[in-house]
Amino acid sequence: MGLRDKLRKKADDEPAPAVQSRPAPEVTFIRSDTFTQEIIEPPSAGGYSQQDSSCLSPNSKPDSGSKPRRSFDVFRSSRSRSSSVSDSSHSHRSSSAGAPRKRLSQRLGLKRSPSTSENLPPDLPEIVVPEGAEHDKETAESQWEQRATILALENDKRRSSPGTPVHGAAPPILPQLRLDGEASAHEIPGTKTKAVSSKEIDEDIQEAIRLHEAGKLEESTALFARLADPKGANNPLSQVLYGLALRHGWGCKPDAEKAVSFLSAAASNAAEIEQMALAAGLKRGGAAKGELVLAIFELANCFRHGWGVPKDPIAAKQYYETAANLGDTDAMNEVAWCYLEGFGTKKDKYQAAKYYRMAEKAGNKIVGNSWPTK
Repeated sequence: MGLRDKLRKKADDEPAPAVQSRPAPEVTFIRSDTFTQEIIEPPSAGGYSQQDSSCLSPNSKPDSGSKPRRSFDVFRSSRSRSSSVSDSSHSHRSSSAGAPRKRLSQRLGLKRSPSTSENLPPDLPEIVVPEGAEHDKETAESQWEQRATILALENDKRRSSPGTPVHGAAPPILPQLRLDGEASAHEIPGTKTKAVSSKEIDEDIQEAIRLHEAGKLEESTALFARLADPKGANNPLSQVLYGLALRHGWGCKPDAEKAVSFLSAAASNAAEIEQMALAAGLKRGGAAKGELVLAIFELANCFRHGWGVPKDPIAAKQYYETAANLGDTDAMNEVAWCYLEGFGTKKDKYQAAKYYRMAEKAGNKIVGNSWPTK
């Protein structure tokens, strides 16, 4: 017998080594989509049966005893029950559970707009038109004029009284109040108040306007300064025009804060004249109404753009709306824009359309303000 045959016979006679059996690994089959997951039981060891064919069916539904599907909605406030959360993160959540949760606006650094303004009196009256008087313009206008008077006087208290302007010479001495038929339009019968306007002042105002239109801004502004002097003529219209010159630098160095002071003085002076007219039994909407409305509108521009005062959208909207309801067509378009964009108030397209139509009806038509009534 050869050596090869002996080795083969020896290998056949030796028993085969025992193979150590290992436990089969456990495998879990999970079917999932974006929001849910479902555990699928594998077929039995005896083979794949027809009754198990529903395990992989897309229309199959989990049994009542199976685990519920889990939601992955990240916007829910409930904490996740996933087993993948580590112990460290769990303890961190538990420690911060007692702390107050921040609003989304706080996380993003957004601030809610204030509902009040320090530039408005707290007792500013609401405009209330009695039933059946919706078309009574005098009733509504008298309330708006009273509102304008309150705004003007309150704003003047908050501003320092403007000093005597340095432009030009001292203003001329004005005539005292006369009770004859030659009294000026601003003189209130039965009072001892010095006239704030006269024939001479009106002529000087026209001359100042002529100089401005001719490009002689320095001379025009100097003349307006004389007429606006609180210790001199104290003319409301000149105070408005001088305030505009200071704001825009027409013939002088721009001074926005001083401009606000003269605009506030103009509004206050005009409001006092209207109050005296009311006390004397005259109808509202007197000779000083135009100056009052113009000053209120220009103060609204100051609050809107931050010219000489901090920006205040709420005050700007209130001033615009007051001037609009007293007939200023520019203010009608501006307050309509406030309601349309939510500037100083809640967005209200109905009110925006209302004021846009008012401006168009009054002759101040701009592109886009012809809103339908629907």
